[in-house]
Amino acid sequence: MVYQNLYFCRKKETPLYICEKNVARLMSGNKTLRRTALLLTAMAVLAVLVPTALAADAAVDADTGLPAFLSDGAGNDSLELLTFFLFFVGYISMGAAFVFFMSERNNVAPEYRTTMTISALIVGIAAFHYYYMRGVYVDTQVVSTEYRYMDWIITVPLMALKFPSLVGKDAITDKTFAGLGFTGICFVGAIIMIGFGYLGEANLMDETIALLLGGMGWAMIMVATGLPFGLFGGLGVDDSKIKEEVKWSTDALRTFILVGWIIYPLGYLFNENTYDLGSEEVMGVLYNIADMINKIGFGVVAWMGAKKATAAMA
Repeated sequence: MVYQNLYFCRKKETPLYICEKNVARLMSGNKTLRRTALLLTAMAVLAVLVPTALAADAAVDADTGLPAFLSDGAGNDSLELLTFFLFFVGYISMGAAFVFFMSERNNVAPEYRTTMTISALIVGIAAFHYYYMRGVYVDTQVVSTEYRYMDWIITVPLMALKFPSLVGKDAITDKTFAGLGFTGICFVGAIIMIGFGYLGEANLMDETIALLLGGMGWAMIMVATGLPFGLFGGLGVDDSKIKEEVKWSTDALRTFILVGWIIYPLGYLFNENTYDLGSEEVMGVLYNIADMINKIGFGVVAWMGAKKATAAMA
């Protein structure tokens, strides 16, 4: 259609600027059409997955349509229902975020498309893991530690690596620590944080030592990226070289790492293999809320910065 429009423009000797307007309008329409088709496809997939997931449950209450253990009168039904609900909302919202980030990938400047790809990978991987964690919880009434850490060992390093992809290579300094540059410190810090967290929650080492060592990994990331709103620029980042349009998003990502990630140690306290401060459902609720805030929110603020910078370039 675009090429036909160019052909008829030339044949009728239409002024060039009118041809360009027509082509731009057609290309914009095609992009909107592709985006709509992608969203409709995702909605259709979710419409198939949701009833299939519910039908696969071992026992369903005939009156409520919920898994039977949520209606049998045993245990803390309201907390169990909240845990189930958040697992369910988790994989639906992560899946929707995946579609959104992928559909927006081509609407930002080429230098920010890696950021959008990483954002989509994070929520896409999490959506699959949440689907399985929901299934494990329905079948066994246990909040799975193994599936949780399978997700985190992939997605948390990706979250740490999204920061340099947003601020740009010019803003990353040449400073190194133990032979590691900015990206290496972020990646290794994420592995340390998740690795020791699992060792503590799986009861493979002392829970307090594991918590402290895992905190060192988190501290490595914070020292490299810095604190929000000019409190500390970060050893690996030169704030003066960050584009003005993405500074707000940069500080928002730092805030997520500083404040949003604190929810995870709180959940750690409730695991029956660590400090066992209460029901493991409390742990599940805290982890689920933290994941949805950090994974989806992390991607949204990066997208906002990328869109703003793209508009400034135009």
